[in-house]
Amino acid sequence: MDGKFFRSGSQRVWMKAVTYGPFPGGWPADFAPDFSKMVAAGFNAIRLYEMPDRKLLDAATDHGLKVFGGLKWGQNVDFISAPCVYSAARVSLQNSLGQVAAHPAMAGVYVGNEIPSDLVRWMGPVKVRQAIEELIVLGKEVSPHLMFAYANYPSTEYLEPGNADFTAFNVYLEGEAAFQSYLRRLHHIAGDRPLVISEFGLDSRRNGTHAQAETLAWGLQAASDFETAGMTVYAWSDRWWNAGAEVLDWDFGLLDREGDEKTAFTSVGNSPLLRPVAAGPLVSVIVCTRNGVARIGRCLDALRRMVDPQIEVIVVDDGSVDGTGELVIVKFPWVRLLQLKAAGLSAARNAGAAMAGGEIFAFTDDDCEPDQEWISRIRPLFMDSIHQAACGPNLPPAPRTWQEAVVCAAPGAPSHVMLDDVEAEHLPGCNLVVTKSAFEAVGGFDPEFRTAGDDVDFCWRLRDAGFRLGFMPGAFVWHWRRPSLAAFLRQQRGYGKAERLLMAKHPERFSRSGETQWRGFIYGGGPVTVTEDSIIYHGHMGNAGYQAISNRMLPLRALDPRFSNLFSQTALRLIQFLQPRLRAWTRNHRILLWNTEFKPQIESPPEDFRLPSDHALDREGILTHLIENGWRPASPHAGWDVGKGADKILIAIEKGDKGSTLLLRIWGNPPELQRVILRAGLL
Repeated sequence: MDGKFFRSGSQRVWMKAVTYGPFPGGWPADFAPDFSKMVAAGFNAIRLYEMPDRKLLDAATDHGLKVFGGLKWGQNVDFISAPCVYSAARVSLQNSLGQVAAHPAMAGVYVGNEIPSDLVRWMGPVKVRQAIEELIVLGKEVSPHLMFAYANYPSTEYLEPGNADFTAFNVYLEGEAAFQSYLRRLHHIAGDRPLVISEFGLDSRRNGTHAQAETLAWGLQAASDFETAGMTVYAWSDRWWNAGAEVLDWDFGLLDREGDEKTAFTSVGNSPLLRPVAAGPLVSVIVCTRNGVARIGRCLDALRRMVDPQIEVIVVDDGSVDGTGELVIVKFPWVRLLQLKAAGLSAARNAGAAMAGGEIFAFTDDDCEPDQEWISRIRPLFMDSIHQAACGPNLPPAPRTWQEAVVCAAPGAPSHVMLDDVEAEHLPGCNLVVTKSAFEAVGGFDPEFRTAGDDVDFCWRLRDAGFRLGFMPGAFVWHWRRPSLAAFLRQQRGYGKAERLLMAKHPERFSRSGETQWRGFIYGGGPVTVTEDSIIYHGHMGNAGYQAISNRMLPLRALDPRFSNLFSQTALRLIQFLQPRLRAWTRNHRILLWNTEFKPQIESPPEDFRLPSDHALDREGILTHLIENGWRPASPHAGWDVGKGADKILIAIEKGDKGSTLLLRIWGNPPELQRVILRAGLL
């Protein structure tokens, strides 16, 4: 992984993959014909739905293809209630990795694929997420050099595993604008990590071969333009085997059932087009530093590697006494250096802007290492004249010590705040790009803010002046966090002091208790995933195609597993307790006590029933019958489907190679509900 992208060795690569198999009759006798065609169509990776054998991997190596294996297991049944199913999955993963993980063609493993939303709701979303994460933990223990992920889909958008190496989504949207919009959303769900579209395709049987070709072409282009790490075309062939039988009623392949190329094969081979670095006005990168001799070198080395030619770099030395200015002069003579008496961060940023020659100002800090494509990726956002300021993520590099690991996982780090998937409410100063005209219109930064809070005040004034703030997920900077817990707590005290100034200047943006009243969602770098207190939008009787977490929350980064032990976990819990209280006390001398949580009324436990596969298993028909008999659909956020008085029912379907099973969970009066079900013709 390379920030929000992938790399191979030292070279950043965009993954263009295609799904392969399973086929009726098993693998072909010779992989060379298929793999040669894949390479001709520009593919550099293949995705499987089972773990490969060495013959397939050898052929992939011969053709320069990387392989993402898939763990095949009983994920379409209630594996929480049947531990043997899950245990078999663990054994299968460990055994298969032992056989093929060391092969040079292996790149990663999907530990699961689209666990059905009704089953996830039945088993419990948190339990399912934890099961996925445990498989990933096992995979990394056995094969730490591989990448591991779960292939999610919109109907369980909330099910992102916290420890996956990248976020993967199977997305089938037939409208280009809708697909682009959902890509923006998925970047926020992914947090810091790369985003991969793990399936995308169109059925040519129902839509025609030309529509399939056009859809795959714009889909690949959108995935590239909207900064995913890769795209997976579904599928290689119309021949496909599923649930113990050949699938004959759809045709998603690039090749037909006779192995001939369809129109889509050519369109995929011509996509995506590589966009040249956008030309545009000069961008002035402004780095402010004070006593940063130990940090500024890495920052400037990173800026020297920028691929965008239309930039200048300005370093503002705000009264350093450690030789920072001299270092810049000697080692970085191409940098424009401005040395000041110590006046504070805002004054230094304003001074840098005053000497800048660009029409766009890009601010970062001396403890940041901007990605080589930082400016080239954020520049297009200013081409449409809609946004006047923007940012991308600020990602912490891999921690070097347990204290750095704890700080990376702690709350309180610089974060962007999003009003929706496009519009930002706040941009952190370590990655803040603004047009010169907007900067001057609001008078730059307020010198009253000497160490922190300047970016918050600046963004609020930009928005109050009618300017729009945007976000580009691929325009990231590496941002080193504080190296020790003591330094982190000192930083949080500084943030509290800055918030005191913000309260005095913007009292309408704070609650009576002194908490900042953000309108948007604060992103803390971790994936947006389900927790015990999450509120999930399931839709009408659990049938929503897009089911997401609807409460606002701060998804934090997980503790780095290399440093995750009882000691560091305890330290993290202590920091999580101290951080908001320290800031609150510094901000307005307010002591935060423990939150008093609402304790729901304890209700009788439900009873579960399983109906054998020879009964009618139409979930929608059952729900329709119940509604016709006076039952009412639950709210879109409830954990059951329909209710009547104190009685409630949740319905799910298990699917396997040997048939299906209906699952019923009943709260209330089971004998009465059994009679209702009997009248429905199910028992």
